[in-house]
Amino acid sequence: QVQLVESGGGLVQAGGSLRLSCAASGRTFSSITMGWFRQAPGKEREFVATITSNGRSTGYADSVKGRFTISRDNAKNTMYLQMISLKPEDTAVYYCAAGPPTPWTVRNRDAYNYWGQGTQVTVSS
Repeated sequence: QVQLVESGGGLVQAGGSLRLSCAASGRTFSSITMGWFRQAPGKEREFVATITSNGRSTGYADSVKGRFTISRDNAKNTMYLQMISLKPEDTAVYYCAAGPPTPWTVRNRDAYNYWGQGTQVTVSS
């Protein structure tokens, strides 16, 4: 079992930056694929970014590619999402998720077994 706690959300102006963190409990963190998802009001939860267990491979939604960077520190059981050049359409609750113990990135929301409680990111125009 994995427990996840996000932090780092907040209110920022368009063009600004934020870094989200996801602290994980459990000894399996270093062996599992991780991901970030987001959900805006009235919309479905959507994929944002994913990273393999060793951190060597990443994947991004087209809407955030070039602006967001996913990373992880297995020694600290923590995953990050660095967000720059934020836009109002990035406003959403951001969730970290623990996926399967596979050596590849995973974009499918249904493949993720554990979720954090979410952290709100609001980008003002």
